[in-house]
Amino acid sequence: MRAHLRGRTLPSGEPIELWVHDGVISLEPIAGADTVFDSGWLLPGLVDAHCHVGIGPHGPTSLEEAVTQAEAERDVGALLLRDAGSPVDTRGFDEREDLPRIIRAGRHLAKPKRYIPGLPIDIEDDAQLPEAVALQARWGDGWVKLVGDWIDRAVGDLAPLWSDEILAEAIDAAHANGARVTAHVFGEDALPGLIRAGIDCIEHGTGLTDDTIAMMAEHGTALVPTVINIENFPGIADKAGKYPRYAQHMRDLYAGLHTTFGNAYDAGIPIYAGTDAGGSIAHGRIADEVAALTRIGMSPTDALGAASWRARDWLGRAGLDHGAPADLVGYRADPRSGPEVLSRPDLVMLRGRIR
Repeated sequence: MRAHLRGRTLPSGEPIELWVHDGVISLEPIAGADTVFDSGWLLPGLVDAHCHVGIGPHGPTSLEEAVTQAEAERDVGALLLRDAGSPVDTRGFDEREDLPRIIRAGRHLAKPKRYIPGLPIDIEDDAQLPEAVALQARWGDGWVKLVGDWIDRAVGDLAPLWSDEILAEAIDAAHANGARVTAHVFGEDALPGLIRAGIDCIEHGTGLTDDTIAMMAEHGTALVPTVINIENFPGIADKAGKYPRYAQHMRDLYAGLHTTFGNAYDAGIPIYAGTDAGGSIAHGRIADEVAALTRIGMSPTDALGAASWRARDWLGRAGLDHGAPADLVGYRADPRSGPEVLSRPDLVMLRGRIR
């Protein structure tokens, strides 16, 4: 297929004209190309920087269900997914031209009974964590996912899983194997040790304080806040009647989410859009997460960049560049105008083919 596209792009708002042949973008004319898009906005394919292809409301899914999840992302224009932990091996999806590209973090690494059953690899002995991290680094696509905190039923509240010393060894092991590390963190106490150990990203981050925000800024640590998932905190608290301290903590974290994330944004923390799809969040909601990022104070352009060109650059994937894979979306209306536009692209092109 030879295709020709014209429109405006972001963040510049300037006109762009490109051609596609053999699944690749050309910024130079290609003879015989049919014009398939001629008025509107052209963007690199959207990015969900925190989702779980292969996890459903009841735990791990079948491969068939995982395909359906990936298709739901594709249909809203999310053509690059950072799968932040899944027990289902989706590497075979890479051979399919009809599914989004997935950057995998392997499986969650946690301690026994300190995360959602059936999802993580349980580490019985802290000393085993660095080797487990190294293994997931070699298995995945450049990321490893730790569970940084979770409810400790012995204390009735969120608590860190790992010592500062073992975190430093584990994160060093990932970096030595060419991978970056991210961690699930809801509360406050796990953050200093993770950041000092050199972690590359924090997922959720509702427990950030002025001090840990300053630490993240100093270390260059990224944040994927998963705002639409944090909106589930009151419901989680309501179901935690046996643990009143934990329940109140979750309510307090929820109450402060816009201030917390707004402070992180104001401090210059790199923030990216991730829905936490899988489990309680349906796949295909990246537009809702972009809208949620504007509610913490991000401009519409910056919030959209957190789910497109900025996120692609962070993840080491090309945008609308000469020679890049032709994974892109087109909109007749301005995609910054709200989720009703962003979630319904007028053109979805994946690997050079219109979907």
